[in-house]
Amino acid sequence: MNDCINSYERLQKFKIDSMDLKINIIAALVAAGRASEVQTAMKAQKVDLTTRALRDTRSFELAYNSACSLIEDKKYSEAKEQLDLAKRIGKEELMVEDYGEDDIEYELAPVSAQLAYVQQLQGQSQDAMQTYVSMINKKAADLSPVADPSSLAVATTNLISLKGTKDAADSLKKLDRLFEKSTAPNHLQLVDLKLSQRQKEALYSARVLLLLHTNKTDQAHELVSELLGMFRDSVFPVLLQAAVHVKEKKVQKAEEVLSQYAEKHPENSKGVLLALAQIAANANHFQLAADSLSKIPDIQHMPATVATLVALKERLGDSNAAASVLDSAIQWWKNSMTGDNKLDLFMREAAEFKLSHGRDEEACLLYEELVKSHGSIEALAGLVVTSARTNLEKAEQYEKKLKPLPGLKGVNVESLEKTSGARHVEGPQDMKVDVPEEVKKQKAKKRKRKPRYPKGFDPANPGPPPDPERWLPRRERSSYRPKRKDKRAQVRGSQGAVTRETAAASGSSKGSQNTSSSKTPAANTDQPKASNKSRKKKSRS
Repeated sequence: MNDCINSYERLQKFKIDSMDLKINIIAALVAAGRASEVQTAMKAQKVDLTTRALRDTRSFELAYNSACSLIEDKKYSEAKEQLDLAKRIGKEELMVEDYGEDDIEYELAPVSAQLAYVQQLQGQSQDAMQTYVSMINKKAADLSPVADPSSLAVATTNLISLKGTKDAADSLKKLDRLFEKSTAPNHLQLVDLKLSQRQKEALYSARVLLLLHTNKTDQAHELVSELLGMFRDSVFPVLLQAAVHVKEKKVQKAEEVLSQYAEKHPENSKGVLLALAQIAANANHFQLAADSLSKIPDIQHMPATVATLVALKERLGDSNAAASVLDSAIQWWKNSMTGDNKLDLFMREAAEFKLSHGRDEEACLLYEELVKSHGSIEALAGLVVTSARTNLEKAEQYEKKLKPLPGLKGVNVESLEKTSGARHVEGPQDMKVDVPEEVKKQKAKKRKRKPRYPKGFDPANPGPPPDPERWLPRRERSSYRPKRKDKRAQVRGSQGAVTRETAAASGSSKGSQNTSSSKTPAANTDQPKASNKSRKKKSRS
């Protein structure tokens, strides 16, 4: 792509005023990962990429490529506006050229897929899923194709990422439609699709993860081994290899793979070190996790990184190292000139941490600095509490700055201090009530109820006692005697002899089987034939 961009730059010296040239320059810059240069390149070509200006150009390809560059710059709202514009302009252009509805939908499929992708990034999952499912189901039902194979592949992969681990087996089945068997045994390769390197990586990653979620670890291991050879300069096969090792409960092997890659490729190891820290922390290897995070310099000041490092150092019992992490973050934000400064957040958290670990003087200095710089009431209250432990005069001095709480003027502090504390107030359940002796005797006497006998039973003449075994099964009673078998009904003769009645019965059943089999209807061979109508389609320059 960089060679392609250089060729376009040489063409610009001839001052060729072509809209196609401008469209392809944007496409090449986006594909080369240089989307941030699109605005500068188009200004040199005197092309305005605002939505209002694009509406006047009447070129849906230019609007679509401009939207792709905005997506790379994470400007999703502007990208959505330009994608909607591209879809509207494209539909109007194709209708003028006498395209049918199916052809228009086919031509604008990349725009629809990209619009659904933006909706997915903005959290509009249901709208995005509806578009993906519509594109995939029409293809699965052998209807007229609504999208080119590349757009279908993108829609399938993005739908799987939306569904996550839900229906992993069904997702794997849909994804396997994009692969075909190669000449090598047990090897699958992508169908001939026009996909970028990053799109291929996403597709292969989805397949490996689905194989792991469906417990097909052997297939995942084979695929990862192939990917390591196919994408030698990429980091994603290494991450997938570590994921397979973790699935196989080989955590140390996964840590070795990631550590070796980080040492060999330090310039491209940020994602690898984050994955290594996650795996190590889950395996209670806190020192390795902390060391991995410490090797990523550009995230050391971020709240999430600082909080994780402090927690890891505390797990290791090293509170001094945890405090130094907080001090380094505070120093970085003091020197930072960013608008979203988080210095007060870090100073407050550091003061609380040091106060809880017995570093009262350091916590007092942090609270005092917070009070002077930000004037926070919470910091002032923390300063009073902390100073009361180290410097009582300073605590009394800052305590006067606290606003008085309503309702405390009528409280006599001296009499409150003389009390021994809160007294127990007896509730209704604790009050003792005097009960007369006669009532106690009446309660002590239990009421006896007369026994209820069956109808017609005379307790004076009860008769013989009931059988104690009447609740047992008959076979378990002592009076049970099994019946004797009648030996006269046994067949006499040599072993395997057949009586006349048995032979007659078997012959009749055989005849009935032959009769039923002769009446079995033949299968209906009038299958409906699929129509193969070729659709004429106008070629577009």
